[in-house]
Amino acid sequence: MNTLKIGDSVKNFKGIDQNGKEISLSDYKGKKLIIFFYPKASTPGCTAEACDLRDGYNLLKEKGYELLGISADSVTKQANFASKNNLNFPLIADENKQIIGQFGVWGEKKFMGKTFDGIHRMTFILNENHIITHVIEKVKTKQHTQQILEIIK
Repeated sequence: MNTLKIGDSVKNFKGIDQNGKEISLSDYKGKKLIIFFYPKASTPGCTAEACDLRDGYNLLKEKGYELLGISADSVTKQANFASKNNLNFPLIADENKQIIGQFGVWGEKKFMGKTFDGIHRMTFILNENHIITHVIEKVKTKQHTQQILEIIK
């Protein structure tokens, strides 16, 4: 896994969000951005993380940050996930794993004694020039907003 690191510049990417709208990194030109990758919509950990970020989104916006979630789920699954949980930020459906690959968050995982390939739950914090200022590798799903706020203060 060749994950992007602090100091790396993020190249432009495009994807489709839960509403069928094309979203690209260039849409956030001049804005600070938090990009969180999650393994699978509507699973317990991903739901806890997304709902915590939903509840803390205004605090992140007050600090000048926008928020973007990305997984390999379909647009339909992202739409259901967003609707069911009243999520108030875009979720990109990266089914072909282009963005996931660009950030280097796809790789070998172990769960319940099994080894498989999947998305590593990680968060990248970008400055206004889309340079990575922080990477969170050990995401606290139920306190992710607080985890981010402690980093960006």
